[in-house]
Amino acid sequence: MASEVLIYTASYCPYCAAAKKLLQSKKIAYREIDVSDDDAMRAKLVDRTGGRETVPQIFVDGKPIGGYDDLVKMVSKGEI
Repeated sequence: MASEVLIYTASYCPYCAAAKKLLQSKKIAYREIDVSDDDAMRAKLVDRTGGRETVPQIFVDGKPIGGYDDLVKMVSKGEI
């Protein structure tokens, strides 16, 4: 069964673009929430991550995995 991937991004973030490109290259479906101009959604992100404000923040099957480097590790291990 495929993992459910959710990625919080910002339009100005190069690591967000790299994360999306990696997921697309591996044909891994994901849902994106852009928090660039949405203070309420950014506040929800901070709450959901226990205080992390940086993007990307990536969730797999509802669990936070971290950012881009963490995503790369999971993909390379075949965990997604």
